[in-house]
Amino acid sequence: MGVDGSEASCDALRWAYRQAKLTGAHLRAVMSWDVPASAYWFPFPEGLDFQKATEEALAKTLHETLGDNPVVDLTSVVAQGNPAAVLIRESDLADLLVVGSRGHGEFAGMLLGSVSEHCVTQANCAVVVVRGKPAQG
Repeated sequence: MGVDGSEASCDALRWAYRQAKLTGAHLRAVMSWDVPASAYWFPFPEGLDFQKATEEALAKTLHETLGDNPVVDLTSVVAQGNPAAVLIRESDLADLLVVGSRGHGEFAGMLLGSVSEHCVTQANCAVVVVRGKPAQG
């Protein structure tokens, strides 16, 4: 289950949670971090810990989306790397990979983001792309 904190990934997390609850499956919530090459042109703030910040962001997203006491077996995974590559690697351990249709950093209005597209075409298990709620206009 790929999580990036976006509304689409929270919708996908809720879907994956319900599915795990129905089937008795283990749920692995995965969030990745990476430093783009262009970031090296600027100094990082002293003491910046990408791993810790991502762990905190994942914990916050899980808490806000699933509450304090999830009733499914849940593991949090934080890994360095491109989100699509991390999720494809994680798919080796999964029966089902769940992702949102688009997350942070995608062009507004896209039906399928680049991460979900890569997962659909390259994952080593079945993939569910949760589209989420339609935008209110």
